[in-house]
Amino acid sequence: MLREERAISKKTKRFLSYYRPYLKLFYADMFFALLAAAISLVYPMIVRYITNEVLMKMEISDAIPIIVRLMLLMLGLAALEYVSNYFIAYKGHMMGAKMEYDMRNDIFEHCQKLSFNFYDNQKVGQIMARITNDLFDITELCHHGPEDIVISIIKFLGAFIILIQINVPLTLLVFIFLPIMFFFAYKMRGKMNKAFRMNRERIADINAQIEDNLSGIRVVKSFANEVEEIKKFQEGNSKFVESKRNSYWYMGAFHSGLGLFTSLINVAVITGGGLFIVKDIINVGDLLTFLLYVNNLIEPVRKLISFTEQFQNGMTGFDRFFEIMEIHPDITDKSDAIELKNVKGDIEFNDVAFKYNDTTSEVFKNINLKVAAGDYIALVGSSGVGKTTMCSLIPRFYEVSEGSITVDGIDIRDIKLRSLRKNIGVVQQDVYLFTGTVMDNIRYGRPDATEEEVIEAAKNANAHEFIMELPNGYYTDIGQRGVKLSGGQKQRLSIARVFLKNPPILIFDEATSALDNESEKVVQESLEKLAKNRTTFVIAHRLSTIKNAKKILVLTEDGIKETGTHDELMDKNGVYAALYRMSYSKSAS
Repeated sequence: MLREERAISKKTKRFLSYYRPYLKLFYADMFFALLAAAISLVYPMIVRYITNEVLMKMEISDAIPIIVRLMLLMLGLAALEYVSNYFIAYKGHMMGAKMEYDMRNDIFEHCQKLSFNFYDNQKVGQIMARITNDLFDITELCHHGPEDIVISIIKFLGAFIILIQINVPLTLLVFIFLPIMFFFAYKMRGKMNKAFRMNRERIADINAQIEDNLSGIRVVKSFANEVEEIKKFQEGNSKFVESKRNSYWYMGAFHSGLGLFTSLINVAVITGGGLFIVKDIINVGDLLTFLLYVNNLIEPVRKLISFTEQFQNGMTGFDRFFEIMEIHPDITDKSDAIELKNVKGDIEFNDVAFKYNDTTSEVFKNINLKVAAGDYIALVGSSGVGKTTMCSLIPRFYEVSEGSITVDGIDIRDIKLRSLRKNIGVVQQDVYLFTGTVMDNIRYGRPDATEEEVIEAAKNANAHEFIMELPNGYYTDIGQRGVKLSGGQKQRLSIARVFLKNPPILIFDEATSALDNESEKVVQESLEKLAKNRTTFVIAHRLSTIKNAKKILVLTEDGIKETGTHDELMDKNGVYAALYRMSYSKSAS
């Protein structure tokens, strides 16, 4: 229980912290909300005065000037009410929008800090839903929440005080219904909360499904599986409709219930007031005023109760936002982490083992390896033995489970992440290019690079020639994920990006395995040029591409099984020789 209370307190503090930059705007919004509420309480009093005093007790000649003056007063109040409501509607909503902006910035920045372990277990569409859809209702809650509470309390207390002064028995009659209304709202709140949360989860599932389908649209079409995908989507969409049906059922019961209570209160007041007039306990003017104030009393009650719906909508989204924000990055900088300077590129693995967070068995263990600056190291082994994972430990995409890795004698856990990764370049098999131009994608390697430096990097990557043949050269839009380019062209752009970054340590993760022979040859030349005088790790699929490596490591589930040059390993006639013969027979066939 104590832990739950602390969690709620922490969540509340985080929510309220987003008001801090906008306190002046918040106070101004509250001032105009108070003003608008106070003005609404004045009109029935004017009606009562005109009915009981002016019309009943004055001559027409005396009444007309007073009514005109009261009209001018009401027009002035209407103008003031207009200004108040305009400020509330415009500035108040902008405050909510800015708070939503801050939250969206925070969750996006937080997502940038989370490691590969987090993304290995998440759907991109689900995360997108938390960054976008889940925060939409936050604007309304941040703005209308405090404002509705203030207006409702002022109207309720003001109307209550005035009603008591008009007629105590009628006021007590009204108050018989209010506890029942609040009890009804309380019972419905929990059910609505569950229903709205289910809606969030369903729409997040739909987003994930859409993202998955559209990202893989070429695979869908190649297998002619459009109908299957539509069926899958319709199934998810139907579940969303069902969850909506459930929430709308509760919403319908909620609002119609409130409407019924309002009608019953008016029936009770009209009936009781009629009987009181017959018995000369109350006059017509006071009953008319009472009815006007009953609406002023019921409206804030309805607003407070309806606020529970708005609160559930907003806080359900905030809960999902808070869940992500509470996931602490498992790979962070130490407080005394250092910058990596003048990197030579000496790398050492000391008794390194690794296992994923959600598994008990290790991917590999007992990895001991010394790599001198400028060495060209190739990693080979069957699929699943951890070649990519082993290289991913160097830039700390994952954290070692046991042992340590050093760069130039410094434990990588003692180095600032940004500094470490700035000195490591990765060329992957699955090239990711961003939507934009060729220039944008190469410059991603170093955002402050000049156009001349970008072109030089492209030339080094053997990419300049094909880029100049594109419709707008370096300023050609390449489409989402570089869809307008061939595999070899995309790979050369990714190499140009690393050339521009100019890191002393390189990792080539099966960078040519998906290319045809002609493209592979061009890309291989670019890679060899890039690797010159840099510490390089090559994860090889085609073993023919690493025959000239200074050292080849054969990785198995038990660690590094064999080490040596191509010729040395072939002479051993062990694991490497078997893999090479298998690779050669596949390429020959």
